[in-house]
Amino acid sequence: MATYQEFIQQNEDRDGVRFSWNLWPSSRLEATRLVVPVSCLFTPLKERPDLPPVQYEPVLCSRANCKAVLNPLCQVDFRAKIWACNFCFQRNPFPPSYAGISEVNQPAELMPQFSTIEYIVQRGPSAPLIFLYVVDTCLEEEDLQALKESLQMSLSLLPPNALVGLITFGRMVQVHELSCEGIAKSYVFRGTKDLSSKQIQEMLGLTKPAASGQQGRPMAPQDASASCRFLQPVHRVDMNLTDLLGELQRDPWPVPQGKRPLRSTGVALSVAVGLLEGTFPNTGARVMLFFGGPPTQGPGMVVGDELKTPIRSWHDIQKDNARYLKKATKYYEALANRSAVNGHSIDIYACALDQTGLLEMKCLSNLTGGHIVMGDSFNTSLFKQTFQRVFNKDYNGDFRMAFGGVMEVKTSRELKVCGAIGPCVSLNSKGSCVSENEMGIGGTAQWKVCSLNPSTTLGIYFEVVNQHNAPVPQGGRGAIQFVTQYQHSNTQRRIRVTTIARNWADAQSQIQHIESSFDQEAAAVLMARLGVFRAESEEGPDVLRWLDRQLIRLCQKFGQFNKDDPSSFKLSESLSLYPQFMFHLRRSPFLQVFNNSPDESSYYRHHFVRQDLTQSLIMVQPILYSYSFHGPPEPVLLDSSSILPDRILLMDTFFQLVIYHGETIAQWRKAGYQEMAEYENFKQLLQAPLDDAQEILQTRFPMPRYVDTEHGGSQARFLLSKVNPSQTHNNLYAWGQETGAPILTDDVSLQVFMDHLKKLAVSSSA
Repeated sequence: MATYQEFIQQNEDRDGVRFSWNLWPSSRLEATRLVVPVSCLFTPLKERPDLPPVQYEPVLCSRANCKAVLNPLCQVDFRAKIWACNFCFQRNPFPPSYAGISEVNQPAELMPQFSTIEYIVQRGPSAPLIFLYVVDTCLEEEDLQALKESLQMSLSLLPPNALVGLITFGRMVQVHELSCEGIAKSYVFRGTKDLSSKQIQEMLGLTKPAASGQQGRPMAPQDASASCRFLQPVHRVDMNLTDLLGELQRDPWPVPQGKRPLRSTGVALSVAVGLLEGTFPNTGARVMLFFGGPPTQGPGMVVGDELKTPIRSWHDIQKDNARYLKKATKYYEALANRSAVNGHSIDIYACALDQTGLLEMKCLSNLTGGHIVMGDSFNTSLFKQTFQRVFNKDYNGDFRMAFGGVMEVKTSRELKVCGAIGPCVSLNSKGSCVSENEMGIGGTAQWKVCSLNPSTTLGIYFEVVNQHNAPVPQGGRGAIQFVTQYQHSNTQRRIRVTTIARNWADAQSQIQHIESSFDQEAAAVLMARLGVFRAESEEGPDVLRWLDRQLIRLCQKFGQFNKDDPSSFKLSESLSLYPQFMFHLRRSPFLQVFNNSPDESSYYRHHFVRQDLTQSLIMVQPILYSYSFHGPPEPVLLDSSSILPDRILLMDTFFQLVIYHGETIAQWRKAGYQEMAEYENFKQLLQAPLDDAQEILQTRFPMPRYVDTEHGGSQARFLLSKVNPSQTHNNLYAWGQETGAPILTDDVSLQVFMDHLKKLAVSSSA
C-alpha cells in the first residue's frame, strides 16, 4: 500500500480533489467528534493534458431523482448489458450504442483511470464568447492613456468571432454603438437615475416594438441586428473600436477644487447587466469593469464628492458610521445575483492609491466568479501584465477560461452535502442528498459558477448521516460524484464528471487509521475558508475564538498526553503541522483587519476562497527561501531567527514577493563590491533571488507586488510582520542568544502559542 501522502498526491493530480479525511468515520456521532468536517477542496477544471474529451454524451441513471453518470464504481453485467447505479442501486440498461461492450472492450468511463472524464455535448447551438468593457473616464491623463493601450492590446488577443462591446462612464454613462460606418454614435444615460432592466432594453431599442395592447418583449438572440449595434464580432469592428478607444477623452465635466469627480459606476454596471440580459441571457459573458476611484453619485455610491469626507474605514464601519455602506452593498448584490442567474461574470480592475469601494462591490466578482485586480495605477506593470494574463492560452491554444458553469454534487446515501465556499451562487436545488446543517453556501446540491479557470477551487463540506446503531457494512465505501457542465472557451458545451470513493471505518476500533488518513494541509485550508466565510458576517475576535476552540478540541481528540502534564503532549506526524498553520492563519490578513483597509481585506479574502491548495497555503503560511555563500538556496523557517546579516531572503506571500538583504549583505551592496571582478560570487548571490522571483512573477495571477528591501529599510516591515516573532524586544536578553533579528511586537510567538495550546489540551477541567 502506498503511503497516504502518495495516495493524496495521486488523487489530486488525477481528480483535482483533496479531502480533509481519506478514511471516513461510519456514523454521524463519530464524524462530529473528529472536529474537522469531512470536506474537500475540488478544482473542477484542473488541467489534464492527458485527458482528451470524449465525443459522446454521458450515460445517466434512469431514476428521475438520481441521474448519476455511469462511472468506474458501478457494477456492470456485461452479458445482460445492464449497469447498477452506485448511488441509488437502480439497474439500468445500456443504450444501443454500447451493444459491443464486454470485459475486454470497455468504454472509457468504466476504466478506473478515468474517474475524471470530460464529455463534449453535441446538441444545441454554440454560443459566442462575449466581452463587454465598462471603462471609467474620470482618470488622470496618463492613467487613461495606459488603460486605453491595454484595452487596445486585449482586442488583438480575442478570437476574431468573439463579440465585444464598450460602455464608458463618468458623470454620464455612454453605450457606444459599434457600427462600421465610421460615425461615432452612443446612447447616453444619466448617472443619477436607477433604471430597470426593461427600461434599459427599451431605451437601447432591444425590445420588439409592441403590437397594440401587448408588452414589448425582448428580442430573441437570432434577431442579432439589434443587439449587434452594441456587441459586434471583433473581426468586424477591430479597426473602428481601436480608433474609438484611442479617441476616448477624460470626462469633460469640470471637477471643482476640493471635490471628487462624479463617477456613476452603479448605473454603468446596471446598463451593462441589462444590455446582456436583453441580448444574451443564459450565455457565457464577461463584463470587465475598469475604474480609478470610488463611485460618487447615483445608485451604488460609496462616498460623497467632498474630498474632506474620507471614504469609510474599519473604525467607521464598527461605529456604524459608514452612511452609504448598506445601501451600496445591497445594490451591487442585486446586480451580482441578476448577472449570476444568466451566467455572466463581472471582473473588477480597480487602480487607485486610495480605496475604491471594493468592500461594497466585491459581491459582483465573488458571486459571478469574476476576477478582482487591485493596483495603484493603470500605468504599472502589475496591472498591465495581470490584465494580459486574463487572456492566457492553454496547450491547445484556447483561453484558460470557461463560462456559465453549473456544478452538481451527488452522494451515496450515508452522506449529505452541507454547502460550498468559493466563487459560486446557490441554485436552490433541494434533494435527498442536501443536509439541513449548512456550512458556507448551503441548502442546495447545485451551484452556478459563472466563470471558471483551471485553478478555480471550491471548498465542499459534507455530513455523515449514518446513525450510530446502523453501521456501514465492513469494506463499504462512500461515493461522491461531481458533475460540472460549462461552456468551453472554444464555444463547445462540455460536461466533466469526477467520481470518487473512500472507505468507511469504525472510529472506535480504527481511530489510528482515520488519524493517519488526515490531510493536514487540505484541512487547514478548509477550516480557514470556514473562518473567512464567518468573518464576513461575524466580529473578528469571535471568529478567532471559534478557530481556537476547534484547534483545542482537535488536539484533545488526537494528542497523546498525560492529564494535566503539558510537557507530555505530542501530536502524530499527520497532524504535527496543523497547529502552526492555524497560528499563521490567525495572524493573516484574512482574519486580522488591523493595518488593512476594508478594500484590502475584501481583496485578500476574494483570492483566498478561490485558489487551489498550494496557493492557499502560501497565503496562510508564506514561504521563505534563504540565499547565502554556504550552499544552494534553501527553504528556511518563517521565523525571526532566519533573518541573519549574511543572508538574502526571498519571501513569497502570494500577494507580495519580498527580497530582503541582511545587514552585512546590504553594506557590501552599498559599497559596490558586486561591481568588482574579484567578487563575482557576490554578484551571483545578489542575482539568484532576482531570477527566482522573476519566475514566480512570470506566471502568477494576479501578479504579486514586488518589494526589494534591506535590513532597517522601511519596507522590511513586509517580512517582519509575517515571520514568527520568536525573538522580540521583550525576551531578547533572556536567552543570551545573538542570532536572528528581534522584532518589536507584542504578538505571541509560535512557541508561546503552542505552550498555551498544550496547557489547554491536557487540562482536565477543559
